[in-house]
Amino acid sequence: MEPRVIHLFVKPAHGAPMEARSLLSAVEGKGLSGDAAFGTTRRQVLVIDSETLADFDLAPGAVRENITIEGIQLHGIRRGARLLVADAVLVISGDCTPCAYIDSLRPGLRQAMAGRRGVLAQVERGGTLAVGSPVRLEIPEAASAPQEAHAR
Repeated sequence: MEPRVIHLFVKPAHGAPMEARSLLSAVEGKGLSGDAAFGTTRRQVLVIDSETLADFDLAPGAVRENITIEGIQLHGIRRGARLLVADAVLVISGDCTPCAYIDSLRPGLRQAMAGRRGVLAQVERGGTLAVGSPVRLEIPEAASAPQEAHAR
């Protein structure tokens, strides 16, 4: 199976419920149009793979990710790697450290998901993302530095 986007989400405001979308606009250096994190520099996009969600028996959107993909496991992907999603390019900036919200889903889940809540990324090249868009992973030689974990 070719890696692809299976769900897209935005949060219209901090703390607001995630809203599913079939299309999203990724804007270079800004993030996802319509998302509360739009314009931030550190946490523009959160991406998780469906395999990780399945491992923890979680529904897409449960960990407040923007993009759910299948066919590429993101655990251990290094900072500086690139996800090519349709015509957009997302640069991985590090792991997303599980926050207290994760324990609200299930006690102990925060600790269990350490290092597996997905990856944070910044939009290097904008484009239109759609459910079903192909996803490709590029790991440049320079992506060998250890990741920095970031909390939400």
